[in-house]
Amino acid sequence: MYRKLLVITAAILTSSLFTKIVAQQKSLQKWTADNGNGTYKNPILWGDWPDPDIIRVDDDFYFISTSMHYVPGCPILHSKDLVNWEMAGYAVDHYTEDERYNMKGGNMYLRGSWAATIRHHNGLFYVGFCTPSWDKEKGNFSICTAKNIKGPWTRTIFPEYLYDPGLLFDDDGKVYVVHGQGKLYVTELAANALSTVGGPKQIWSNPIEKPQGSTAPYDRYGMEGSHVYKINGYYYITCPAGGTEGWQVCLRSKNIYGPYEQKIIVQDETSYPGNGLHQGGMVQLKDSTWWFVIMQDRGAIGRVPHLEPVAWKDGWPMIGENGNGKGVATHKKPIQGNKNKIVPATTDEFTKTQLGLQWQWNHNPDNASWSLTERKGHMRLHASLATDLTTARNTLTQRVQGPYSEATVELDVTGLKDGDIAGFGIFQSPYAYIAVRKKGAENNLIMVNNGTVIDSITHFSPKKIWLKATATDKGFEGNFFYSTDGKNFKQFGNVLKMALGYDWTANRFALLHFSMTQNGVGGYADFNWFRFQGINE
Repeated sequence: MYRKLLVITAAILTSSLFTKIVAQQKSLQKWTADNGNGTYKNPILWGDWPDPDIIRVDDDFYFISTSMHYVPGCPILHSKDLVNWEMAGYAVDHYTEDERYNMKGGNMYLRGSWAATIRHHNGLFYVGFCTPSWDKEKGNFSICTAKNIKGPWTRTIFPEYLYDPGLLFDDDGKVYVVHGQGKLYVTELAANALSTVGGPKQIWSNPIEKPQGSTAPYDRYGMEGSHVYKINGYYYITCPAGGTEGWQVCLRSKNIYGPYEQKIIVQDETSYPGNGLHQGGMVQLKDSTWWFVIMQDRGAIGRVPHLEPVAWKDGWPMIGENGNGKGVATHKKPIQGNKNKIVPATTDEFTKTQLGLQWQWNHNPDNASWSLTERKGHMRLHASLATDLTTARNTLTQRVQGPYSEATVELDVTGLKDGDIAGFGIFQSPYAYIAVRKKGAENNLIMVNNGTVIDSITHFSPKKIWLKATATDKGFEGNFFYSTDGKNFKQFGNVLKMALGYDWTANRFALLHFSMTQNGVGGYADFNWFRFQGINE
């Protein structure tokens, strides 16, 4: 009996599940801001988490970010110490207001959630965001509410368009949104924050002069990305100015409608020369200290958040060590005691029946055409008709990360039909990928760079293939590799020069499957796992 138990145990240890667990443990290395000695380093997340806003609810911190056309939208992170973060959920599960979110009659690239604001009031979480239309002069504004940060969320779409909103629940029971680009406005909301009371009132129109030492190309700027606070009788509005090279401005007044005075509270490009710290939100801790989460553009990798201390000087929240207006590279953690390093999930073995929170679809998914249960332990993507990758539904994505990241997938192409293209790559504009393309009864291996087939192998017989993509912030290059045994990889095709053709939306790793002929619709591709590697320097 003992020998039989040993045999059974050995069988379990050599099972595919055990192999997955071991592989997953080996692939967890990635950027972490926690230095493990009571200090942290910036950025706190080396990936695309743009336009941050932040709140504290008792001992918990919540951070919300822009997600553009990716679904679900309005990603929300959770932390206990402002340094270690994990995904909590999303405020928007899909977009209902336009069929182009379903890739019908066009697309909605760059349209979705912009510059979200998050607040907690009387037991409810509130998330507000704007959705610009194609001409950027129109769009809509939404408020989402939930009792639990994980949802379910209820979305209310307003007829008004409130650009880059900042939500405030005042201490007298009134509710306001500060919004606008260049010119700033205040719009009062009803007590439940689900409708407006009256129209917008302009509170600011003066351009901001470029601070000394800035590399920004123009001398004067308007503001956007407002967040608003009521502190010691003053209304404070924090706004970025200067764009990618920019800085952070603070306005203050005793009256929500002004007049406002102004001050630049941080102007620093040293951590990524040429790109300034700008746009974000601040939060007060239980010990009464204040901290600011603020983003910095880092090209095709994305807009990354920094955690900065705040020192109050003459009634102004000045960012940096002792309020010197400069960002910190390393600093003592705001809250000590947590020894567990936590980062948002990346690697996925597809062993669960629910999609991991690290994933977002390119536009609304067709939920009838993907499954985590049809083949246990796999993400199955069924093909839909598309002209190329940019018009394909059910492209599954997650962030590339800096300063270097690589991801590998195992793909079974047994279920492909004539016209199917299934593979893995990096998505933006431009994009690139390696895929198996089925033509008649034959499979070909192709490398595509922005719609052009760069390299191919005909009569490609393996039914299982391993594909790898890498990304770096040094030159913003993506490289692509394939393997037929999962061990020995060959570089294939050419280098993707990662860029931001879809403005302000970072590059992403992408699992893809679509068909360029009606014959392929209904074919399927099985992804056994996605494994992520990064560096922490």
